[in-house]
Amino acid sequence: MTSVEADDRAHHRRRFRGRDPHEGHRGATPLELLYDLTLVVAFGVAADELAHYVADDHVGPGVAGFAFAAFACSWAWVSYTGFASAYDTDDWVFRLATMVQMVGVIVIALGMPEVFASIDHGETLDNGVMVAGYVVMRVAVLVLWMQVARHDPARAAAARTYIATIGIAQAGWILFTILDLPVVTTFGLFVPLLALEFAGPLVAERKAGTPWHPRHIAERYGLLVIITLGEVILGTVAALNALVHGEAGWTVDAVLLAIAGVGLAFGCWWMYFAVPWAEPLVRHRERGFIFSYGHLAIFAPLAAMGAGLHVAALHLEGEAKIGATATVLSVVIPIAIFALVFYALYSALFRTSDSFHLILLASMAALLAISVVLAAAGVGVPLCLIVVALAPVVTVVGYETLGHRHMAEALRRL
Repeated sequence: MTSVEADDRAHHRRRFRGRDPHEGHRGATPLELLYDLTLVVAFGVAADELAHYVADDHVGPGVAGFAFAAFACSWAWVSYTGFASAYDTDDWVFRLATMVQMVGVIVIALGMPEVFASIDHGETLDNGVMVAGYVVMRVAVLVLWMQVARHDPARAAAARTYIATIGIAQAGWILFTILDLPVVTTFGLFVPLLALEFAGPLVAERKAGTPWHPRHIAERYGLLVIITLGEVILGTVAALNALVHGEAGWTVDAVLLAIAGVGLAFGCWWMYFAVPWAEPLVRHRERGFIFSYGHLAIFAPLAAMGAGLHVAALHLEGEAKIGATATVLSVVIPIAIFALVFYALYSALFRTSDSFHLILLASMAALLAISVVLAAAGVGVPLCLIVVALAPVVTVVGYETLGHRHMAEALRRL
């Protein structure tokens, strides 16, 4: 190894001047993959809490807590990923900032049970630990933007906007935690902070677009989709444990449940990766906001599917206070949200309105409705979940037979 090669492999301090947005063969780094693993923990805890609250028939608090937790993890991840795509220097400063981000994710996960419990009790929101973790993640990115403001004069105005909006929002989150207000009041006051968090990138990028890499961004989001689908597999394993390790052992229901869970995860994976998400981003960078913000409503329902399968496990163990119909709905509703957002995101990014998609959506909705009707008629939950797992198959078959031609036409129009 030459001295030049050795120096390239060292992680000395580097200036944050921005990377080439047209860099060839840009892919996810090992550090980014390591960071994503912490999201597995956070999504897992959130899904587990949601499953138990739904199974106990405390659906409202469970959904509210899950939405809060999913936003905290997903939005901090989106912010970090956008910065890394534009300014990843892989020096010791960036690496340590990423480690701080990982610590923040773990702290968020540790604070989730208290948030769910306080929402359920309906008094004050006990979100101190979760907010602390979120603020740690956001401050780490804020410090990195400070480096950009110093090192990249052409984009200093954008960096200062990021610094201001992130800093003000974090002060607001901390303030509402200290005030110890009732749950409903606190959630109402969160609205302007959420608006500020979302508006920050819109304003900053209009001042000076940062050099994020469209293909790198598409790959990073796809990898997190895969990681989130892991929650569906975990939910399947939990449900199988309830059957296999019970008195009945391996039964037809256990086999059906295994097929349904794996089929659901695989079908959603095939659906998502049938779309070349990077192409509209390469040609229309301004649509990156639609892509990023839309994925907040992709990650959450995928994790919630795993929670729904966990609810099925609790139902099969006889530990759920809800019936078979509600149990099936705990899986049906997340996949319905995922499908709606998936097609809406496709239409918004490709600027197309395809009537064929309406046929596919209607077919998926019919299968989901049939699964609920079967559950209400007394059909076993595992068989109902088989019907649910057929829903994404509709899109897969539709794409492989005819939809790929529509996709090619949409790409041509780009």
